Amino acid sequence: MLKQLMFGLALAFGGIGAGLAAEPPKGSLVIIGGGLRPENAAVWEKIVLLAGGKGARIAVFPTAAENPAREGGNAVAFLNRYGAQAFMVPLAPRLAGTDARKAAEDPAIADAVRNAGGVFFTGGDQARITGSLRRQDGSNSAVLDALWSQYRRGGVIAGTSAGAAIMSSTMFYDPPLDVIPILKHGVVDGKDIAPGLGFIGDDVFIDQHLLVRGRFARMLPAMLKKGYKLGLGIDENTAAVVGPDREVSVIGYTGALVLDLTEASTDPKQPIFNLSNARISYVDNGDTFNLVSRTYVPSKGKEPVDRNMREYREALFYTDILGNTSVVNLLEKLVDSNLERATGLAFEGPTSKAPERGFEFTFSRAPDSREYVTNREDAWSIYRIRMDVRPVKMQQPLYTVE
Repeated sequence: MLKQLMFGLALAFGGIGAGLAAEPPKGSLVIIGGGLRPENAAVWEKIVLLAGGKGARIAVFPTAAENPAREGGNAVAFLNRYGAQAFMVPLAPRLAGTDARKAAEDPAIADAVRNAGGVFFTGGDQARITGSLRRQDGSNSAVLDALWSQYRRGGVIAGTSAGAAIMSSTMFYDPPLDVIPILKHGVVDGKDIAPGLGFIGDDVFIDQHLLVRGRFARMLPAMLKKGYKLGLGIDENTAAVVGPDREVSVIGYTGALVLDLTEASTDPKQPIFNLSNARISYVDNGDTFNLVSRTYVPSKGKEPVDRNMREYREALFYTDILGNTSVVNLLEKLVDSNLERATGLAFEGPTSKAPERGFEFTFSRAPDSREYVTNREDAWSIYRIRMDVRPVKMQQPLYTVE
């Protein structure tokens, strides 16, 4: 009950300018990790359904896009293909002949957004979204207040890539493209991270393009710096649907990672990033996770992993834990083995500064770990594996030429 009260207050203050909300929003979020394909009917149809079903009015925000006319037009066409009556909101810094800040205060645009059944944010640069929808003094524009109004009333807010990043109260802003520099040097407010729009509340940190770009590791320093205990990272062509009851359903191509730092700790004597006793979970397509109770439910057809039918027997060791889908592949092998732990390394290239310094990730079964699989699709659900991270040093040079 206390968590739900705090969540309601957090969301209420997220809508400063429209008055405090008496209760949490009645609407839903569809948070897409980027790369949403036109043929992904499960995600597009879910957006339309939550917006009111066939004929629902959905406001498309191409605000983040480099080419907003093209990206906005495509999103409108895809939503309409799945039964919506979508329209593009002319509010984007890169949209020719318009002023984004002026459009954000336009009463007609605000009314159209407020009265829609839902909104959809395209991908691009998330700084363009927050920079357009918030005034220079940090207060809400008229259109941002309208967004909160329709969300509180029961509408859906959907976003892909940059449109996913804005969902939490802190978002990645302009971080390095590689993950290792963030682990080595941490994150800087106003550069690497900045305030998001906070639709999901103040208690969950969101990141996108998660598995294909190995970004789960960059979430950790950001979460520690800003005090987040929960992190939700969504992969490409996949969505996390967050209902008003704080139940998260995963739909789409792959899944999402949940990082739980509730019982985690760091060694302040270590000058470089380190972490002990975190929990990492892979929530697969069809699985659900409750943000309040922290409970997981695997999709229909999945059963606990049979300990007598495990495949892997040799030590599990990955040399690049930040590679494409590496972390989930390693977790799947761990739970499909009789081993207690698996290890992955993360290093930069030889031309980087201090290439000999990197990080060791250890994944271990814990008393509260749970593992499920369906043989029909070989699909895994892996909950609450312990994760520890420590800085390590590699001997240089790695090899010599005789």
